Amino acid sequence: MAVGAALRLWFIHAYPEVQGDPLVYGDIAKNWLLHGVYGLSSGGQVRPTLIRLPGYPFFLVGCFRLFGVEHYRAVMFVQTVVDLASCLLIADFARRIVSERAGWIALWLAVVCPFTANYAAVPLTETLELFTIALAFDLFAQWMEKPRWGTLLGIALAWSYAALLRPDGALLAITLCPAMVWYGHRRWGAGRVVRLAAVAGAISILPFIPWTIRNWRTFRVFEPLAPRYAMDPGEFTDPGFNRWTKSVCVDLTCTWEIYWNANSDVLQLSDLPSRAFDTPEEYRQTRQLLDDYNTRTTLTPALDARFAELAAARIERHPLRYYIALPLARLADMWLRPRTELLWIELRWWEYSHHHAETVFALAYAGLNLAYLVLGLIGLFRWPRFAGAMLFFVLLRCALLATIEAPEPRYTLECFPLVIALAGAAFERQRTARLPH
Repeated sequence: MAVGAALRLWFIHAYPEVQGDPLVYGDIAKNWLLHGVYGLSSGGQVRPTLIRLPGYPFFLVGCFRLFGVEHYRAVMFVQTVVDLASCLLIADFARRIVSERAGWIALWLAVVCPFTANYAAVPLTETLELFTIALAFDLFAQWMEKPRWGTLLGIALAWSYAALLRPDGALLAITLCPAMVWYGHRRWGAGRVVRLAAVAGAISILPFIPWTIRNWRTFRVFEPLAPRYAMDPGEFTDPGFNRWTKSVCVDLTCTWEIYWNANSDVLQLSDLPSRAFDTPEEYRQTRQLLDDYNTRTTLTPALDARFAELAAARIERHPLRYYIALPLARLADMWLRPRTELLWIELRWWEYSHHHAETVFALAYAGLNLAYLVLGLIGLFRWPRFAGAMLFFVLLRCALLATIEAPEPRYTLECFPLVIALAGAAFERQRTARLPH
């Protein structure tokens, strides 16, 4: 734990990150705390918003009240404690599903994992999301040993808060609620476990009732989570540009240089990958479209319609590429890319001639990431207790991530509590399938 604390404190010292989304969350929390309005600052006023769920702003409100408004360094220290608690939960989960030895190994793998530790230095949802996932699975393992109402309540609160942090946190409930029935019906009877799972599901819905009512009263929309494109009602969501991006981008570099620059900066033709142009005519159309956009750096409805036409033609020419190849490529990038997005490493890390040391470091980081994944796969093949539930959660998340147009490696980080627990099983001397279920 001392080693884990030192690693996270070093990240806070060397690579703190407070820009972009952290400032959006911080602005919402500040306005909520000081003005009683869940909203964003705009032109000297505060306007209500629903682009972010209240889970993380609620956490920031608590930190701001205790340590001072916009004291983000204190938030990072609190997240360090939370992340170390996640390491203990992962270790306990590995102990329960495999053995005490696997638990110790999982603890070491968790505390020294730089990919999860790095996010303690960023005021984003990742650290708390990892905690809720580790907590939910560990409580689930405890509940399967001896069902108690207190444990059931803890599971419900864990997956409920996971969904309050991010909409995709709902996958935790979608996984564990059926798992309670599947693993528990033989021991305690189908009727009993179905009733208990239903109670847990009902409890987890309760926090979303006031949020949904608030959104209806404020915006006259039914929104129990958060909108797909983080836009408030009435704002233009750029559907044509999003679809065109989905037909082109497969990695974080494209997300950063193209997707995130829309409506804020110029879009360079040279930043597009070669797959963005199927024909010379499409190249000319794309160049003209980007030139027209760059005159104002604003996606007007007319420009968005032209992006939609370009995307439709690309999809019609290569439907398998759009619906299968590109989603799989984005998924592979999110799993295998060097997780250096917070380390001030060049986005184009593979351009060795421009930055020798950064390329070597990025390759080493990618190798470390791959080592964690390989160990997790080895542990999965040993099929420890509840391996089916863990695999189902990972596959559900992969299916969801395959639908997005702007990949980021942090989106697969939520699987790492399970990857690390399974990696502990990889070092078990005997097949874990022999353990009692």
